[in-house]
Amino acid sequence: MELFPGLVVLGALMVSVGAEGGVGPSNNSSFCSESKECLEYELVCKTDEYEVRHYSPTRWVSTDAEAYFMGVGAAVAFRRLFQYITGDNNGGLQMEMTAPVLVRIPEETRIWEPAIYTLSFLLPAAYQERPPTPTDDKLYFTEMPSMDVYVRSYGGWMLSVTSRLHAHLLTKELARVQADYNHTYHYGVGYDR
Repeated sequence: MELFPGLVVLGALMVSVGAEGGVGPSNNSSFCSESKECLEYELVCKTDEYEVRHYSPTRWVSTDAEAYFMGVGAAVAFRRLFQYITGDNNGGLQMEMTAPVLVRIPEETRIWEPAIYTLSFLLPAAYQERPPTPTDDKLYFTEMPSMDVYVRSYGGWMLSVTSRLHAHLLTKELARVQADYNHTYHYGVGYDR
């Protein structure tokens, strides 16, 4: 089992609306097979190099971690988020792990300076509207609006070097077709298969 096969996602935010859906059974997706619920999307178009996907609004629980390497920051942040879904919240509620795990990766990083990585867990459908409040003050909720994104899929572990490589390949292709997107960050998106 590969822990986090990755997707590089470059997003162009469209319209911001309330969190309401976009979470469904994992049997709707071939790459999301070990989690009970997964983020759903509509395929807008597909090329040999990337896909364009449309995502509905969703709510996530998030935390930031400062680190020199994405893997280190992600490990610290993952632990905090995992404690939240296993009962470290105001209701003591345990929630099923969902997929994917989302890492917001800044584009402009310098090797001698740490970067801020934001890791997010998708909240299960039952908690999209009213999630339990985290007891850890480093956790917060993120409202992801309706958006269209460019996606490049790849297998293997989602590490700093692979994420950067695939982000570079995707941005190179998007520059070739003169696509418009946010250049300040990209998302590394890890699934459980």
